[in-house]
Formats: sequence, C-alpha cells, structure tokens
Amino acid sequence: MEQNMRLRFQNRSAASAQAPENPADDSASHQQEASRSLRALVVLDHLARAQHPATLAQLAQRLDMPKTTLMRLLAAMQRAGFVAATPTENGYVPGPQATSLALATLRASAFTRACRAVLTKLVGALGETCNLTAPDGDQVVYMERVETSEPLRLFFAVGSHVPMHCTASGKLFLASMNRLERSRVLARLPLTRNTPRTLTDPAKLEAELERLAVRGIGIDNEEFVRGMSAVAVPVRDGEDRVVAAVACHAPTARVMLDDLLRAVPVLQGAAQSLHEVLALHRPGG
Repeated sequence: MEQNMRLRFQNRSAASAQAPENPADDSASHQQEASRSLRALVVLDHLARAQHPATLAQLAQRLDMPKTTLMRLLAAMQRAGFVAATPTENGYVPGPQATSLALATLRASAFTRACRAVLTKLVGALGETCNLTAPDGDQVVYMERVETSEPLRLFFAVGSHVPMHCTASGKLFLASMNRLERSRVLARLPLTRNTPRTLTDPAKLEAELERLAVRGIGIDNEEFVRGMSAVAVPVRDGEDRVVAAVACHAPTARVMLDDLLRAVPVLQGAAQSLHEVLALHRPGG
C-alpha cells in the first residue's frame, strides 16, 4: 500500500513537471478571450464611425478578422438588431438597437445635460423649439430637444425619426455629403410628398441641396408639415465632419421663414457650443 502511494505521488509530480504553470501564458489566454468577447463592440464602433456602409471584405481587412468569423458575428448582431444590412450597397450600418442603446446612454450622461443647457439658452434667445439631431441611416433622429413655451407647437419625442428629404436637418445632412455619396442616398430614399411644397423630383431636390451646400444650412419651407418652417446649422466634430445639427422650427402663423434665417448666426453660436461639448465628452477627451 505504501508503495502504491509513493507511485501515485511520483506520477503527480511527473505530471506537474511536464506541465509547469506559466502565468504569462495564462495572462495571454485571458487577453485573447477578452478580445474575442469585445469583437461585437469593435465592429459596432467601426460601423458607427464609417462614412459609408462597410462591406464584409472591408470590415475583415480593417479589423484583421477572418471572414467566416466576421460573417457569423454580423449575422448574430443583425438578428439582435445591432447591425442592419444595406442590400443596395452590400454593406452594413448600425441597426435600430444600436441607436436605442446610444440614446439611452446619452440621456443618462453629463453629455445630455450639457446639450440641454445649450438648447435651453437657445430657446430663451429665439423663443421657439430647438433640437439637436443626427443622421441615423437614411433618416434623422432627435437626440435632444427643448420646447417653446408657446401653446402652438409641433411635438416630437427624443428618439423620434423623421425623413431626410423634407426636413431642415435632413437636407443639411444630404447637402454636406459629397456628390457620389448623396446620389447613392437619394437613389434609395422614398421621396414621399408630405405637403404641397415637398420636393419629390430628384433633380429639383439635388439642385436645392447644391444651393444649401453653398450656404452651409438646411431649410424646411413647409415641406414636412404644412404651416411649419425650420432652419438647421451643422455641428462638426474635431475632424470638421458634420455629425449633428442644431435646428429651430416654428409655425408660420407666428414666425416666418425669413425670421428664422435671420437667426442663423445665433444657431451657429449654439452649434459651436455643442461642438465644444462633443469635444469634451469624446473618448479620451
């Protein structure tokens, strides 16, 4: 019996000698596992920053990820709503669930409080409802909003989506694109007629967007809602890209479009303040 115990002890010792513990290998294994678990976030971050829908091949190359692995990951993210496919361009963009997550995060952050402070000051100066909007796929999403105290107003909740082709912010985003990107977006947009003033002819809309690109603003002249006009100015990031817009809209029974156009310098001042807010709250800022 004593001999058997000695043999078992010797076998355990031999096994330990053959497979010594290596803390460095263990740490590397944990890092690889953590890296794999963060792949979805890396993909989503890349898609959110991309100016165009990224294809599978482009993502695989830029993220140094095997295509088969990436394809399975994108399929899972698409089923969960974090990624959406663009069939016309064979690419991927952030999905509705990603937008909902971003909005929920922003609403609970100091970023939102800072944005609301800027918009509240702006509403105090102009007396009309002001919004912070951003492009979300082929639509415009309300990121933050401060209402006028006037009883006659148009209400949209934060997180609401509106069309691009007939809103001040949407037309600003379209006008800020290069011509190739804009033509691709216009080709897939449903140019729905919302009012008699809505531009549904692609050539006329393109000409209008060229004029707005020169002016650096967006205008809604009763094109989205009859009796409501709006003006939008761009909010730029540190690389001078248009990432959001500050917009003010009002009923024409109270404020004419020309009045809103005269307020553009005030809107641009608010946009500069929001540019600084974005710079302060960006990662590493």
